[in-house]
Amino acid sequence: MSDLRLPEGIRIAGPEDVPDILRLIRELATYEREPDAVATTEADIERWVFGADAVASVLIAESEGRAVGMALWFRNFSTWTGQPGVYLEDLFVEPEHRGSGLGKALLVALARIAVDRGYRRVEWVVVNWNAPSIAFYDSLGAVPQDEWTSYRLTGDALARLGA
Repeated sequence: MSDLRLPEGIRIAGPEDVPDILRLIRELATYEREPDAVATTEADIERWVFGADAVASVLIAESEGRAVGMALWFRNFSTWTGQPGVYLEDLFVEPEHRGSGLGKALLVALARIAVDRGYRRVEWVVVNWNAPSIAFYDSLGAVPQDEWTSYRLTGDALARLGA
């Protein structure tokens, strides 16, 4: 990166943030009505976000020195543009800090990273019932991709296909 300037209250996560990242992931799962769905461990985050073969990155939103939000993202690639992009896996700000500008600051930081590195797009998905987040994304100029349907292959189906 060049002299990238992150918004106030936003910083790039380091290994010392692993417990907070996991806490925020669990809080997000609770918000998304799946509190028991998180199988992620601190060791997983250490390996895949901060390890030698890291595949993801995290931005942290802070308030009064405490991690209160995060954006977990990874690089993707568009065969149509021939350029990399960013896939935002999770954006979360604790409920008591929503409306403070930290969610927008996380997205501004991610957009700055994408622009700074020459990436062509930032993409993510949002659950259909999350009207406040949809309104927030719309207010930023994000455009829903309604002509696409997300698919996921996991569990036994993944194992069968991969066997």
